[in-house]
Amino acid sequence: MRAPLRWVLWDVKDTLLKVRASVGQQYCKEAERAGLNLSPVEVENAFGQAYRHYSSRYPNYGITQGLDGRSWWMGVVRDTFSQCRVQDPALLDTIAHNLYHNFCNAENWEVFPDSKTALESCSSLGLKLAVVSNFDKRLKEILRVCDLLSHFSFLITSEEAGVAKPNAAIFDQALQKCGVPAASVAHIGDHYVKDYLASRSVGIHGFLLDRHNKHDQPNIPQEHRLSSLEDLPSQLQQRID
Repeated sequence: MRAPLRWVLWDVKDTLLKVRASVGQQYCKEAERAGLNLSPVEVENAFGQAYRHYSSRYPNYGITQGLDGRSWWMGVVRDTFSQCRVQDPALLDTIAHNLYHNFCNAENWEVFPDSKTALESCSSLGLKLAVVSNFDKRLKEILRVCDLLSHFSFLITSEEAGVAKPNAAIFDQALQKCGVPAASVAHIGDHYVKDYLASRSVGIHGFLLDRHNKHDQPNIPQEHRLSSLEDLPSQLQQRID
C-alpha cells in the first residue's frame, strides 16, 4: 500500500522567489554609494568569474575549510571588484559588508506570483511544509521579510547543514526532522540534478519546476514536471489519500 503524503520540502531561490535585479546592477548601485562609477556588464562578468572560482575552490561556502557564508560572500565581492580595478582594501571591505547585508532586504527579492497561493493550498490539504536550500544562514531573514517564513515548520540551509544538494545527506537531515518515510515526502525545486534527481535518489517524490521550459530531459515523466506552482496542489492531492 502506498504511503500517504505528509510533508512538502521546498527549494527557495528561483522556485519561490528570485533576485529582483541583476547582480551587476545591484553591485554597481552599492559601488555608486561609495563614489565609484562602474559598468554593470563588466561587474556582472567579473562576478561570474569570482563566483565560479569560489564555488569550485570553496564549495558550500567553504564550511569544511574554515569559512562561513559571510566570509565566503565577502571574498566573492572583493574579488569581483578587484577585477574591476578597485584596489583599496578598506573600500572593498565596506562594499562587501554592505552587499552581504543588503541581500536581506525585501526590495532585493521578488516573490513569484504563484508562490504564496501554492504554499497556502498545500497547507490547506493538511500537508506540513519545510525548506531544503543551498543557501547561507541569511535565508530565514529573507523569507521573513518576504512574508513566507510562517508557512514552514523548519528550514535546512546547506551552510547550517554542512552539506549541499545534490548530496543525499541534506535530504536525510530533512527526513529526520519530518519523522516520516521518504515515500511520505515530496520536494519541489527548479534544478534537474540538485532538486529533482537528488530528492528522488532517496525515495522522495521529486517535482521539477520548469517555468521557462528549459529542461529537455526525456526521462522526466510529465507528471513530475510543473510549468507553474499552480499545477502543484492537484498533483499532491493524488498522493495524499
